[in-house]
Amino acid sequence: MQLYMFEHCSLCFRVRMTTALKGIPLEEIVVVDDDTETMVNLVGRRVIPILVKDDGQPMLESMDMVDMIDAMGEPIYVGPERPEISTLAEKLLSKTPRLTMPRYPALGLPEFATSSGREHYIARKEKMLGGFDALLEKTDEYVAEVSPVLEDLDQKIASPEAINGTLSKDDVRILPLLRSAAIVAALTFPPRVQNYFSTMMKRTGYAPLPTA
Repeated sequence: MQLYMFEHCSLCFRVRMTTALKGIPLEEIVVVDDDTETMVNLVGRRVIPILVKDDGQPMLESMDMVDMIDAMGEPIYVGPERPEISTLAEKLLSKTPRLTMPRYPALGLPEFATSSGREHYIARKEKMLGGFDALLEKTDEYVAEVSPVLEDLDQKIASPEAINGTLSKDDVRILPLLRSAAIVAALTFPPRVQNYFSTMMKRTGYAPLPTA
């Protein structure tokens, strides 16, 4: 299988962590941010991630990819799922982009390998969120909004090796978001969140992203 992806993409990491935890080979193909042509040629529109299955057919929707991969052989996501974890994931997803998106271009990631790719990303995201310089100036404000969500999550982690004690799709919801949030040097994870993040990243075999 081939995964067309961005290195910073949390949806992409859902697929990457799943293949890694199951020991299934995955060819990772990083697309430069302004290479819309590759995406359109594969699926007719600009979207990431794109999974090309072994039969050559492309697939969209990260959780559908996770379900398909987990069904290969013995499933690993067999643990319970909790609605409160989904709620916390949604809160993180709504609050972290103002911290993470302005920082991604500073991390030396391959999707920004060209100046045109980097500029394309910045233009897209500034149109959505506003100027990056202004967002970076409000780092302390945004950290103060995210920290209570992380403190709440800290109280709900059952084990460093699975958020509910046994691997489940709640891990797929949370770990990629923590991987993104961890790039923010000014943001400190509470102890159980940090232990969970470090343990799970080691299990996947992926190093955390750089910080900025």
